[in-house]
Amino acid sequence: MFTLNCKGRLFVIDKPLVMGIINVTPDSFYSGSRQESVEEALIQAENMLQDGASILDIGGQSTRPGADVAGWETELARVLPIIKAIRKKFPAVFLSIDSYYSKVVMEAVQEGADMVNDISGGSFDSEMIQTVANLRTPFICMHVNGTADTMHQPVFYPDIAQSIVAYFKDKIAICEDAGINDLVVDPGFGFSKSVADNFSIINKLEIFKILGKPLLIGVSRKSTIYKTLGITPAEALNGTTVLNTISLMKGASILRVHDVKEAVEAIKLTWEVLQK
Repeated sequence: MFTLNCKGRLFVIDKPLVMGIINVTPDSFYSGSRQESVEEALIQAENMLQDGASILDIGGQSTRPGADVAGWETELARVLPIIKAIRKKFPAVFLSIDSYYSKVVMEAVQEGADMVNDISGGSFDSEMIQTVANLRTPFICMHVNGTADTMHQPVFYPDIAQSIVAYFKDKIAICEDAGINDLVVDPGFGFSKSVADNFSIINKLEIFKILGKPLLIGVSRKSTIYKTLGITPAEALNGTTVLNTISLMKGASILRVHDVKEAVEAIKLTWEVLQK
């Protein structure tokens, strides 16, 4: 069991949970996840909560390959109204802000976000780690190599799983030295990794238990699935469920997904197997 202190509220992970993705962007890789108004985001939030999401992850920038990089002002203008509206309508919900800008994170947390999800693990903004520490929120730290411009270029790893574990050991030490007490680790599927790397990570997922941190898995409708199967992101739900189920069997704590109902069902069935 893991617990995360979210600004005085305890978030308990005593079995795998679902994080629902709410993209407030016009260009996310999966069109079904794009929400361009407060009203649309509120409807999606309500649907996800009814389907069993434990966290809603609000993002204002697409990180797909080839996407235009939005500045922090644009990103903040996209996410802040959504966070305020969801917090007002669903006061008990746990919200995550998906951003690698410390300025966005600071204002988002002040307006109601409970935790920070940074795809760069604090690497793209030198003030991020100390900002999160000062805010006293949990930090979802993802593995990535390179910069915001090069993060999708595959890097050679002698042993991908071991390399990521070493990365997290360093990041955990840095974060804890700064004063971050609650950390979640995310291997970063699709970021600076080949399709083969992504499958290798899933195959060796048990290795991350050595870190003693909750493990977030984000494979939802990603290119590893649809390129391997020769389909589109819109057709990749079944493949997502397959990889999510394997990840659950190997120790995943949080599934970050576009499709909450299916992920919750996967957890329920897998949990029954694991308890026997």
